[in-house]
Formats: sequence, C-alpha cells, structure tokens
Amino acid sequence: MPIRAVLWDIDDTLFDYTGADAAGLARQLETEELADRYGTPAQALALWREITDRHWARFAAGEGTFQGQRQDRVREFLERPGMTADEADAWFDRYVEHYKAAWTVFPDVVPALDVLAAGYRHGVLSNSSSANQDPKLRHLGLRDRFEVLVCAVELGVSKPEAAAFLAACEALGLPPGEVAYVGDQPEIDARGARDAGLLAVWIDRDGGRGAGPDGAHRIQGLDQLPELLAGDTRFGARSGIR
Repeated sequence: MPIRAVLWDIDDTLFDYTGADAAGLARQLETEELADRYGTPAQALALWREITDRHWARFAAGEGTFQGQRQDRVREFLERPGMTADEADAWFDRYVEHYKAAWTVFPDVVPALDVLAAGYRHGVLSNSSSANQDPKLRHLGLRDRFEVLVCAVELGVSKPEAAAFLAACEALGLPPGEVAYVGDQPEIDARGARDAGLLAVWIDRDGGRGAGPDGAHRIQGLDQLPELLAGDTRFGARSGIR
C-alpha cells in the first residue's frame, strides 16, 4: 500500500528539545544562583534529564498526574522532598520561561514539510499533552501543517503501545499500512510504530546510536525522508538510507 500520510513526533524530531532544555536549565540555575551546585552545565543537564526520564516513565505507566511528575522532578533535582506543590510549580514555571526562550525547530524541518506538503497528509502523535504541544507548535509556526494532534495525556495510552499509534491513524481515517511515523527514539518511536503496522522511520541526527530495530528505516536528516517515502520502502530503502 502506498504511504498517504506522515505522523510526526515533536520533541527532538521537529523541535530541538534537547538544545532548548540545556539552554533553559543553564539560565534557570544561573538566575537561581545554583550554577555551582551541580558541577558543569553538562552534569546538571544529565541529572535533570535522568530525573525527567524516570518520573515521566512513572507517569506514562499511570502513576500520578502530569503536574505531579513535574513537581516530583523539581523536588528531587533540588533535593527538597518537603517542597510544597506551589513552590515546585513556581520553580518549574520559571524554568519553562527560560526553556521557551530557546525554542527552535531543526533547520531541515520546514524544507521537508514543504516538499512533502502536496503528496502527503500530516499529523502529530506525542507522548506529552495537547496543552503543552499545541502552543509549542503554534509558537514555532508549525501547527497549521498538521491535520491532527494526538497526545498521550488525553488519549490515555502512550508510545510505544500500539494503541497510541492506531488511535492517531484512526484520527487521520487511514489504516496503519498507509501511514509513516517519524521519531527520534529507536524503541519508543521506531519499534512501536513498526509493531503497530506503520512504516517506521527513525531520525538519528547524531548518527551514533547503532542500527535501530529491524524493519525500521534510519535516516540522519529529514532531507532523506521524501526519497524514503517515494521508494519501495516495505522491502528495503534505497541507497543512502538504512
């Protein structure tokens, strides 16, 4: 079956989340006079990301609330377990302002969307919430590019569960065999999409994370995506695309 639509991940696929997170956290630590507490900025970011990943995994598994996982991240990062919810929310809100100031899309995003606009429908499937991702896409000038925005928080199931991918396909009114999914995580995005029956495309911009799941197509830039979608991708990608 030909590919008729592309579903996209957002963070670190369309949007440079890692870069914005690093810049936002560094600025937050500076303004809060905490810059020397965690060693180097890279060490601080590594700790913040490890805490974030762990608490997000708990939330994705149904443990706690979206706002609660934010509060717990702040408490653990600051080593203040007795911090009130209001105090944690205020700290996180200050961090978010610095993080938002660094928002940017990857330079290959708009050119790729322009090339694909005429031939494919587009949507988003994110493991975050619509309250987070809709304003982000609007700020970045991308929201009108996508017919649907499907988010795990409202959906009640998250990637890599097949139900999340199938719900996004249903929102487009297409079977999974006619939909490609593009994401930066080899397991959550690529393996999950593949197992749900979508064409799985893993964007590995750094090029150093191994081969990825069998049956998923690995690209190192979105400039490779149009060729991949146009090719006979079900039986192996053409030269230059793994």
